[in-house]
Amino acid sequence: MLEHNNQNEEMKHIESDTTEAVNKEGMQRSPKPKKPFKGRGFLNTVGAGIIGSVLTLTVLPQTDYYQNLAQSGIEQSAGENGQVESSDDSGINPTTVSTTGSGDIANIVEDASESIVGIVNYQQQNGMGGSQEAQAGTGSGVLFKKEGDSAYIITNNHVIEDASKIEVSLYDGEKTEAELIGADPLTDLAVLKIDGKYADNLLEVGDSSALRAGEQVIAIGNPLGLDLSRTVTQGIVSAVDRTIPVQTSKGESELNVIQTDAAINPGNSGGALLNSKGELIGINSAKISNSGVEGLGFAIPSKDFLPIVSEIMEKGKVERPYIGIGMTNLTDVPRNYLGDLPKEVEKGVIVANIDGTSAAAEAGIKEGDVITELNGKAVADVADLRRQLYADLKVGDEIDLTIFRGGEEMTISLTLTSNAMVN
Repeated sequence: MLEHNNQNEEMKHIESDTTEAVNKEGMQRSPKPKKPFKGRGFLNTVGAGIIGSVLTLTVLPQTDYYQNLAQSGIEQSAGENGQVESSDDSGINPTTVSTTGSGDIANIVEDASESIVGIVNYQQQNGMGGSQEAQAGTGSGVLFKKEGDSAYIITNNHVIEDASKIEVSLYDGEKTEAELIGADPLTDLAVLKIDGKYADNLLEVGDSSALRAGEQVIAIGNPLGLDLSRTVTQGIVSAVDRTIPVQTSKGESELNVIQTDAAINPGNSGGALLNSKGELIGINSAKISNSGVEGLGFAIPSKDFLPIVSEIMEKGKVERPYIGIGMTNLTDVPRNYLGDLPKEVEKGVIVANIDGTSAAAEAGIKEGDVITELNGKAVADVADLRRQLYADLKVGDEIDLTIFRGGEEMTISLTLTSNAMVN
């Protein structure tokens, strides 16, 4: 299991946006057509199926908040459940840069590098002199769209999460403050806005669905901080449509990714993965960093990030069905804490807390209930429930949850509301 931001917390959220009444939780997301979960078998070959994660975000050693993220394992971003659409349906028509054609790496890099920015996350921290703003970490971002007097940057949510100020470092060393348009922890994506005068070159977004294993790709980002800004690495597509489990600040999820052997290091998060035409086909997000493991990097494909980015730009957030519960995996809780739950119930999720104003509260769901089915389909764990909820259902749908309350099995019906209604 990939762990993400806030990995010291134990409970997982279903929704991407919740109130304080719903327990805050752990991060990096994706509404997908229903597919077999390929990630776990793949990850088992790497590290016994349970791999800790840290973000590919450069952090300051003295910053305790970010030290907690620096565990060995998969350095990551996140994933979320939701239907993916082709880039043609996204409504985003980015300005393009000129390239000299497939295979001319030096020219591709020269054209693309001006579109890659450094991102500095500043956070309020308490010290002997009181609260002050301090640099908490750095990452990367991609200039991809210009509208009127504004330019827009795609990056990872974990690069900017909890920031009180976001600073963007441009290719010529100039710095400017960015406005956060919106972010989606479950897909680990965020959109920033800066003055359009800084966006002379923008990357063209390509079609990641056309990628095949073995194709050449180029990664550009800021590994280990801005001193190594716009570092270029080259590799191939190792696999497409790889699914990996991840921890996000809004709970456990699964992320659909492009796997590549191009070197991706801390600080590369939010940077560009380019195809041989110089088109942006992925946002670099994660890597497996276990001892003895090499060449396993991951990027969020354009076919997944474009619809999410488009919705963030339009609404400031991603709207999803909302139940109103925090939850944890049944398998994570010792059986002696489960009371009269029948021994044959081995999989499911435990309701950890409830938003008192939600559909769950209105329907009578209680803390400690164990959810085992959604609309008659078995629920294995938190990620499985989220996948079913976001891939198959929409706001306004009525659902039936099969639950165990102690030793009693029952069905509770409720109507899904929208996370956009949560303040």
